[in-house]
Amino acid sequence: MLELAEQQYHVRQRKQRPFFEFNYAAGFWSRHRRIILKAEVSSKGRNPRFIVTNLTQTGQYLYDALYCARGEMEKRIKGQQLGLFADRTSCHEWWPNQFRLLLSGLAYTLVEAMRRIALTGISLATAFVDTIRLKLLKIGAVIVRNTRRIRIMLSSAYPHRQLFMATRRALESG
Repeated sequence: MLELAEQQYHVRQRKQRPFFEFNYAAGFWSRHRRIILKAEVSSKGRNPRFIVTNLTQTGQYLYDALYCARGEMEKRIKGQQLGLFADRTSCHEWWPNQFRLLLSGLAYTLVEAMRRIALTGISLATAFVDTIRLKLLKIGAVIVRNTRRIRIMLSSAYPHRQLFMATRRALESG
């Protein structure tokens, strides 16, 4: 099946993504199960994916709508763990660890709201949380506060200044 997709790729010279399904029972399974194979072949080589399911929809629908959506969810969880340090629960007591997770969850909610309100149509709309944090939040600035306003002065050498300003304007208007 994968060989067929590879032959089609060589003939057509563009990515091939046929779906096949068959029944299979591993040695320890009590019965046969439906297996869906996405036999993708592109210029990068083979990229097969297998799904074991009892759902009745087509293979392509199950892969695109369910399997890829699950991957997107796992990617976002990983983004929170690595980009916002939700994996740092090194205290011996429960409350400090719980508080860290709470702060990480709040930070993730704020980043996602910022993505929804201010980053649509900008290069960071689909960026990882860590990238957004490094480019827009983790920056050096001087903050001057007086009775009527707070001024944030960015360095003139800040490489993402235009992106920061566009995000700020979008947040003010949104």
